[in-house]
Amino acid sequence: MTHLASGHTAEAMQGEELERQERDFKGYTNGLVRLNPGGWVLPSAYTKFADRLYRFEFRESDVVVMTWPKCGTTWMQEIVWTMRNNPDLDNPQAMVPTHNRVPFMDFDMLVPGYMLELMCQDKDLKSSFKERCPDGDPMDGMFYQKAMEMADPRTIKTHLPFSLLHPQLLDTTKVVYVARNPKDVVVSYLHHSRLLKCHDFKGSLDQFVQYFVDDELVYGPYWLHVKEAWEKRDHPNLHFVFYEDLKSKNMDELQKLNQFMKTNLTEEQLQKVAKHTSFSEMKAREDKAIDPMDDAFMNQDIVISDGGFFRKGLSI
Repeated sequence: MTHLASGHTAEAMQGEELERQERDFKGYTNGLVRLNPGGWVLPSAYTKFADRLYRFEFRESDVVVMTWPKCGTTWMQEIVWTMRNNPDLDNPQAMVPTHNRVPFMDFDMLVPGYMLELMCQDKDLKSSFKERCPDGDPMDGMFYQKAMEMADPRTIKTHLPFSLLHPQLLDTTKVVYVARNPKDVVVSYLHHSRLLKCHDFKGSLDQFVQYFVDDELVYGPYWLHVKEAWEKRDHPNLHFVFYEDLKSKNMDELQKLNQFMKTNLTEEQLQKVAKHTSFSEMKAREDKAIDPMDDAFMNQDIVISDGGFFRKGLSI
């Protein structure tokens, strides 16, 4: 059992429970841990980064996009980054892969060792990492370090709940939290878990739904994650968004974000942001903004049969 700075304890998953996870999720080769209180399920590598993530030095100029997986994260990342950095659609960085503009601060724990070695061997990734983190060791958390060294204004992504981040986060930094209909979340997370090799789910839809219901998916429990954010919804530095509202009342939600982030965009600029971050536009850019490491991370058979990150953009 490991004691963490957040006040949680992490205990390795064992026995039949671990065997079942490793049977259905072929990417979980290094084990899983359960954190208490809360019952959070995370890769074992989380314990390596847990205290650093808890003590992450957020800045007043940051905006954190916080979601449970597959609640509209990539969409909101692109909206926030575009509003803050590219409202006139003239920033050449817009074609850089999203994770290089909006670092996923807790992604390192999801990367199996062999993928990390491939990343460290990739000339472009290694060069960009050294440029941003000249004194850093990529084996010691490439994504965490890139998030730390990102120039202002930073937009940072996390799937961690509030209870695993510093309790003064909202006293320092603005957070945009996105929640989504759990039925759609499950379907999208199922595809995601089949697509990404770090999960590599081989089971059925019924099995995946059971994992969700039993709070046994990585980053679960879903309900507690949403509950922790909902209880803070009146904090002036938290903007709570429903995916369904963002879809059905897009301009209204962009206006609210504009006010929350104090970006002071004009109606014309917001219309540009809306078009640029629409599903059709983002799907059209997916191939153009391809990451050289996507073959290492994604199951190309699933990409061909079921699509990549942008599939239909629809709810059930």
